[in-house]
Amino acid sequence: MKDKDKENKTVSPADDKDDRLDIKKSVFEVNKELRIQRQKEEEAQQEEIRRRIAEREKKRQEEYDRRILEEKKELMRLKQGIIEESEEIHEETEGKVKLSLWKKIGNFFYHNKWWFGIAAVFAIIVVVLAHSLLTRTNPDVVVLVISGDGTVGNSTKLKEYIDDMSEDFNDNGKTEASVYFIHRPDNAAGGYSNGSDTSLTTQLNSAESVIVIGDSKFLESVNPEMELLDLSELFPDNINIRSGRFYLKNTNFAERIGLEKSDISHDLFIAVRKPQDLLYTSKEEMKKTLEKDLPVLEKIINDLSE
Repeated sequence: MKDKDKENKTVSPADDKDDRLDIKKSVFEVNKELRIQRQKEEEAQQEEIRRRIAEREKKRQEEYDRRILEEKKELMRLKQGIIEESEEIHEETEGKVKLSLWKKIGNFFYHNKWWFGIAAVFAIIVVVLAHSLLTRTNPDVVVLVISGDGTVGNSTKLKEYIDDMSEDFNDNGKTEASVYFIHRPDNAAGGYSNGSDTSLTTQLNSAESVIVIGDSKFLESVNPEMELLDLSELFPDNINIRSGRFYLKNTNFAERIGLEKSDISHDLFIAVRKPQDLLYTSKEEMKKTLEKDLPVLEKIINDLSE
């Protein structure tokens, strides 16, 4: 009877849940674990390279020391008259191979291939960084659109609207804004496949932007009380501000960016990230971005509150 009960015993949902991948794990925790894993793998590779180089140098030095010792012994025997001719020294002198120029060059590269490989990697990194710095645009303001709906994020007129609200902060003679759209799918696993989790982690850990157009999907990725400013303190008595965020449904936002009012969801809002120390930046750097972008935010909210 007991055996039958054991056979009929089923696995509880709680046990099954523990065996599955927790897809609701924080995006930041997952990326942190991946970053730590990549770092450990890179350190292991570098350690293996150093070990092989040290081993090769050790063998080369041991061989060199052995040969020198043998030659010293042969030389002492010659001086003492124990032997009349040294086969060790004679053979090495007689057997010395003369290499051509190309063989010398090939031999040099062969024995230093690990160092050349390491140098090549660093050279590639330098080239990529230099290219990134030289070709990177320097926008006056960067606005993040983090939403489960791509209608607003893919609007071509959204950037034009932000351009009109911006100022020439970088003194290049024109106003230019950048809008970064990060789509948050309903399926949590979809964020890994389309790379949005990586983009989200990068942007929310940098000081490049503080103004965010988001919805409920964005709120799932942050702690609003800890990471977002309360806009009611900056814009008191504004009827569109609720829970510290400026909601866009009952404004002219759709008209401004060339969409229909029905395209604007009830949970779409404008929020501002709170300055704090993060993975890729400091609280002071975020304060500088906030001070620069605050006039743009004021223009947008005043324009949409008319």
